[in-house]
Amino acid sequence: MNLTINNLTKIYKNGVKAVDNLSLEIGTGMFGLLGPNGAGKSTLMRTIATLQSADTGNINFNGINIFEDKMSLRKILGYLPQEFGVYPKVSALNLLDYFATLKGIASKKERQKLIDETLEITNLYDARKKHVSTYSGGMKQRFGIAQMLLNNPQLIIVDEPTAGLDPAERNRFLNILREIGTNNTVIFSTHIVDDVKELCTDMAIMNGGKVLKHITPTKATNELRGQIWTKTISRNNLENTENQFEVLSSSYNPDNSINVRVNSKMKPSEGFSIAEVGLEDVYFLALRGE
Repeated sequence: MNLTINNLTKIYKNGVKAVDNLSLEIGTGMFGLLGPNGAGKSTLMRTIATLQSADTGNINFNGINIFEDKMSLRKILGYLPQEFGVYPKVSALNLLDYFATLKGIASKKERQKLIDETLEITNLYDARKKHVSTYSGGMKQRFGIAQMLLNNPQLIIVDEPTAGLDPAERNRFLNILREIGTNNTVIFSTHIVDDVKELCTDMAIMNGGKVLKHITPTKATNELRGQIWTKTISRNNLENTENQFEVLSSSYNPDNSINVRVNSKMKPSEGFSIAEVGLEDVYFLALRGE
């Protein structure tokens, strides 16, 4: 299964170029789209999901030109937007039955079978009779996955799904996505580097409507091996260090000193030690280069 995006551009009426001549190819498995807020990720996700048009370019999924044949794509699409609202005073069971009907599953027996399966996958079966509006944030996100899976989608899009979740709910959510991402094309949009590190086999870093880097997480960290250095400095010395070296990130210690991470092919100076490369280093370097 292949999703191919060619020369896609989207400019809003206020003049903002949210997607800028973007081309990208995404295969089967979990694909992480990583970038800061305002990078254009949600615009790209909504365009792939046929919720808005583009000004130029085209998108194809398994032979479907999604701008010319939206309905064919929607039949095999699962989409979980950044904001997922629910009806008040409706149980998960009844709401999923309603969604399944909207997705064209006419047989009540078939709907019930699919609903039970998705409730089991998302670990919501015991809470199926509760009103969805009473669910926690994480439960609502899992319910979002349940409704998304009702039509056995081949292309799955999830936009910033772990923002605001507590650590336990985030782990449950990621485990479910990991399970369903094996045989489908799953695009996972996030600004949280750890989500991509834990989940995705392929990734792209996006900012300013453009893809800055398309690479696997493993290859990305391997490329930087031996050129990330760390040193503990005083708070007063941060500005001077940033002027001297390519500082990718910094973090405070309890004693108010600062750990800095520097990109350099050779040891920057005395006091620096080699550091294990993290995906955060790849991310910050791509943004800095851009």
